[in-house]
Order: sequence, then C-alpha cells, then structure tokens
Amino acid sequence: MTYTDDMIAPAPWQLTGQGYLVAVYLPASFDESQHFVPPALAASRRGRFAYVIFADYQQSDVGAYHELLYIGGSLQFPQRRHLSISKIYVSSQASVSNGQRNWGIPKELAQFQVTYGTAKNNPDNIVLKTPMGEAIARLQFCHYGWPLPVNTRFVPVKLRTLGQLWQQQYFFFSPEAQGHIQPARVQAWQFDARYFPDLAKAKVVACFKVNDFNMIFPVPKTQAVEQ
Repeated sequence: MTYTDDMIAPAPWQLTGQGYLVAVYLPASFDESQHFVPPALAASRRGRFAYVIFADYQQSDVGAYHELLYIGGSLQFPQRRHLSISKIYVSSQASVSNGQRNWGIPKELAQFQVTYGTAKNNPDNIVLKTPMGEAIARLQFCHYGWPLPVNTRFVPVKLRTLGQLWQQQYFFFSPEAQGHIQPARVQAWQFDARYFPDLAKAKVVACFKVNDFNMIFPVPKTQAVEQ
C-alpha cells in the first residue's frame, strides 16, 4: 500500500511496534503552563503524576512513524475526569492530520532521529527537532531484565479512557494494547520548554521498554461543546 501525506485513514487503527513508557512525579513548583492543556480545560487539571510515551510504530494505517507524547494528569470533561494527551509530536503528516480528525489528538510534526543500541549496555537514543531544525527533546534509555507479557484488556476501561478537546468537540476513546514489557531506565533527557514539558526536575518513578506491541485505537465517542 502507498501512504501519502494527504491520505484519509478513519478509525479504527491497528498499530504495531516498540517504545518506552515513563511515569514521573512532578515537583510542586512545576509551571502549570508547561502542561500545554487547552485553555478551556486548564483550570481543571489535577495530579502530580505525568506520563511520557515514545512509540516507534513499525506498522499503522498511515504507515510507519515515530511519536513522543505527554499526559499531564487528569482533566474535567462533561461527564467525568479523564487523562488527556496535551503535547504530542509525530514524524508523519498523515498521522498529524488523521490523529486530529479521528480522535482530537493535538499532533504536531517533528523530525525524529532514533538510534537503537546494538549491545546490552548501549543505550537507545531519540532526538526530536522542529521542522525548522530547532531542538525539542533528547532522550536516552537503556533496558534490562526479562520481558513479561502485558495486556491492557485487564485494566478497567474507565482507567484507560482518554479525553480530548479539539475544535469545539470532545473525543473519548479507550486504546487497547498487548505485547511485552521489561524494566528500563532513563539515562538522560533534556527538553526545550517552548516545545515540550521540561521534566528535568521531575522524579522518574517507573520506566519500561515495550516490545512487539499490538495496539488498537478505536472509533471514538464524540460530543459537541455546549456554547
């Protein structure tokens, strides 16, 4: 199949690949503006835990691409609170436009340079730059130990349902994934606070390498914002 920047790929999507999942505890001094939450929901943000995910999608409905995203606590939506992706970069324009259209995910385009270590003690390196070449983030990970199977179907739906606000519409969806995880470590990372939350002073509380995952992004439920 030929994948193009202007292709339309409606939900659901099925994706496969690998990546990293990091949970952090934010300092009390963390600047609220650094969560990049839509202004209409910013006052409702709660929580000191945040999540960073790097994904290397080797297959998807718009082809292969890389992704770095941030979830900074929960937001209050009309019915209940949900986690929400507030900052996200991807390496494919087709992923940007379809991600916004399908799920209200505020994807932006970036250049990714991904280098995987070739030996046990060699780290994996991810570098992000804006389309104009300005640095967004640099991340370095290592992983160790034995992979263990994981399946999100055992997690209650309400805990893995994401809420998004995009162009006066709410989107709600519950991704599913299965694969293998193993312990990992953030060796180093740095961020430009203009483009991504600066987590230099955050405490990493958990880090996992995710291998050979299969993920489904379903058709979302949508609701217009009341005027």
